[in-house]
Amino acid sequence: MFTGIVEELGEIVAIEHGAESAVISVRGPLVTSDATHGASIAVNGVCLTVVKNEGETFSVDVMAETLTRSSLGSLEPGAKVNLERAMSASDRFGGHIVQGHVDGTARILARLPGDRWEVVQFDLRPEVSRYVVEKGSITVDGVSLTVSAVTDDTFSVSLIPTTLELTTLGHKGVGDLVNLEVDVSAKYVERLLTHAESQPNTHSTTGAGPTA
Repeated sequence: MFTGIVEELGEIVAIEHGAESAVISVRGPLVTSDATHGASIAVNGVCLTVVKNEGETFSVDVMAETLTRSSLGSLEPGAKVNLERAMSASDRFGGHIVQGHVDGTARILARLPGDRWEVVQFDLRPEVSRYVVEKGSITVDGVSLTVSAVTDDTFSVSLIPTTLELTTLGHKGVGDLVNLEVDVSAKYVERLLTHAESQPNTHSTTGAGPTA
């Protein structure tokens, strides 16, 4: 599990493409300082498993589904990526519950600079939009953010200077692709409600009790 608090801005070192997969090597001195084989590291919000660790660089295997469902398939060597190690039980919970399971992607529609912040607007696809609410949590490229505005097909977030400086969101432009993960609690609530509605009524109204 992750919190959406980016620890380090890493860099893609190499990508080896296979028929239906890829091996991605990432430079990240901080996250590799205690990384071991099998450790989980979120790369732009995607939970990946370390298969090799050499100095300041770690490598991960990425399957076809992940390449298709996330922005990782469009990365090239030299690209900056947000990195976060999996949370330990003793860590402070600074963001919100982030699983590292991408629900969809979005493109940046607009960037509106403010005095010391910037409002960034994204498109919002139908399969994701029902989980996004104003003032709710959302993860964008692995960054835990609060939705500042939402319409049927767009949502916006307000980025403070620290986020602009220390994550990829400060460097992306209009049209760039990002990964989205919605608040998992919204999906659980939806599942509970739809499951309850689909179940037949098993309570009998004609039960026979003892008679006098």
